[in-house]
Amino acid sequence: MSNKQPHPVASEHITLTARNVSFAWQDTPLHWVPGDPLATHTINVLHLLLPAGERWFVHVYKQVLPLIRDERLRADVVGFIGQEAMHSQAHDEVLPHLKELGLDPTPYTAQVDWFFEKLLGDRTLPPGRARRWWLLERVALIAAIEHYTAFLGDWVLNAGELDRRGADPTMLDLLRWHGAEEVEHRSVAFDLFQHLDGGYRRRVRTWATAFTAIVFLWQRGARFFMANDPTLTDGRARFRDFHRAGRHGTLPAIGDMLRSIPRYLSRDYHPSQEGSTAQAVAYLASSPAALAAEHAENGAR
Repeated sequence: MSNKQPHPVASEHITLTARNVSFAWQDTPLHWVPGDPLATHTINVLHLLLPAGERWFVHVYKQVLPLIRDERLRADVVGFIGQEAMHSQAHDEVLPHLKELGLDPTPYTAQVDWFFEKLLGDRTLPPGRARRWWLLERVALIAAIEHYTAFLGDWVLNAGELDRRGADPTMLDLLRWHGAEEVEHRSVAFDLFQHLDGGYRRRVRTWATAFTAIVFLWQRGARFFMANDPTLTDGRARFRDFHRAGRHGTLPAIGDMLRSIPRYLSRDYHPSQEGSTAQAVAYLASSPAALAAEHAENGAR
């Protein structure tokens, strides 16, 4: 592996702001990728994981703010907090709609809440070294998770197969608005980790933890949705089904996800080297949900 230090792409830096959005879910069907419950429910796991996960991000980063010594990075983290809080709220609003359609996510979301609030939550530790270690460990975990949220954001921005399959436009807009902001702020978590610690062993260790947790929770969530879908008599989610959907373009390709691992573990990795801020900002400027919220705000003035 290279011994180079992480090298950011300077032109990719942008001031981060939280954007208001407005989604209307009443016309979104249960299988919003027509005829493809597996792709629908695999992506639907985002609505289960992200509200709790992004609330956890915000909670940890609020604790970290007093430790940041760089003013531009502090501004980036504040912008990141605002965007993540909005993401959590937007995905939370999908859950009542799923329940109305006969798919109650509560049993699974309770497990996810436990994972973030208890397993990864604050611990009763003495002030000083132990407390700082646990805080830095969670900062590094967030950096590893954000590598994959940015990967998914870039994928959904370019997932033309979902358009060709007639995927529900409101759900696609939610996913692409969120994905675009993940690409836009993809460097913040890693830069914060580098600023506070940057230890390579910690990066590798927390990547392994984050990757294992993501795979476990995601496949468990997809299986939960498939098994509890009231329209399916034998709803199953098998590895070969995920692999097939990836080859067809309705889910991220497993090979692409595996190839992202050595990039993150490279010593000269920096998130700005991946994805396109220009593409993300262009989508955010045209997102129907963002434009609807802006129109509503202007009309209220």
